[in-house]
Amino acid sequence: MRIIVVGGGIIGTTHAYFALKAGHEVIHLERDAEPQSASVRNFGLIWVSGRRSGDELASAIRARELWGEISHEIPALIFRPNGSLTLAASEAEVNVMKECLLKEDASARGWALLSKEETKKINPVLKGNFIASLWCPLDAAVEPGSVLHSLRAKLFENPKYKWRNHLDVTEVKRDDGKVVAIARNGELFEGDYLILCPGADHSSLFKEQFDSAPIRRVYLQMMNTEVFTEKLTTSIADGDSMRYYPGYEVPSRDSLPEQHPVAREHHMQLLLVQRADGTLTIGDTHAYDEPFDFKLDEKPYQYLHNIASELIGHQLPPIAKRWSGVYSQRTDQAICDRRQIAPNIISVTGPGGRGNTLAPAIAEETIKGIA
Repeated sequence: MRIIVVGGGIIGTTHAYFALKAGHEVIHLERDAEPQSASVRNFGLIWVSGRRSGDELASAIRARELWGEISHEIPALIFRPNGSLTLAASEAEVNVMKECLLKEDASARGWALLSKEETKKINPVLKGNFIASLWCPLDAAVEPGSVLHSLRAKLFENPKYKWRNHLDVTEVKRDDGKVVAIARNGELFEGDYLILCPGADHSSLFKEQFDSAPIRRVYLQMMNTEVFTEKLTTSIADGDSMRYYPGYEVPSRDSLPEQHPVAREHHMQLLLVQRADGTLTIGDTHAYDEPFDFKLDEKPYQYLHNIASELIGHQLPPIAKRWSGVYSQRTDQAICDRRQIAPNIISVTGPGGRGNTLAPAIAEETIKGIA
């Protein structure tokens, strides 16, 4: 079967990967020279710890397994099974962690509550104002700046894979049992099946479908620092992250004190990952009401930089890059928005901030569903 994949981000690229694994021919189309959106504007986290109990957690654990398998096949991914530490700065946050350990799926996540000294044994650089941590050994990271290139380099080894960039698909139609993708320049691409992976672009193709779908776009701000000369052995989260991730949804979470005004205004949490080059990726804010301003607000950057410095116990390097991004998110508890547009035409989007984590599991499931 010839499958056309429209969209070169992490969702589209993993669909191309698993389609080839299943023996299909793949035509992979991307409108830009390289993807520009959420797939390259994220933490690179493979985040199991805070996933919602049930299908979402099962999908995250499966995705973590798949990322490990893919990394053995493609070492250039720079996959790091480094785990994460969520740092508690108050007894209220510790109480949430203790209650999380009582959840039926706590062992599946590998959670452990650590004292400050135990935390420092795992990540010796940490010397800040935290009192305990929640350890999740399943969390991992890849490099968002190179992961797509590394994946495609492997796909190029397969003669059944064809990649075309600078190809803006403006129409998709069915013709005599085939699916045809029509590019803005007039080129036609014919296949047996088409998988549209549009990311946060809900208007270029099948707008009427997305207008009625339970999905929304989310705006965020993130940053990268200059090189941090110390080596962090894990990814880092703060206690505010437990407010937002459904995996930490326990009764004691309702007793957490109000967030700092800046954090509350921008729906913020701290996530921090050290890149392979030693720089630190730090974020992030969330805005849900369109139209988005797209004007970078400096207050969240300074707040997150200060909080990270205090928790780690080092004055972090200056901010080198600031950016914003938009991702697509389901508004219910579904893992993603996978919908049948027409016979042999489906779209896959809406994983929210879980896209980098869940992409392999989402793609694997999609391809298994194609006869």
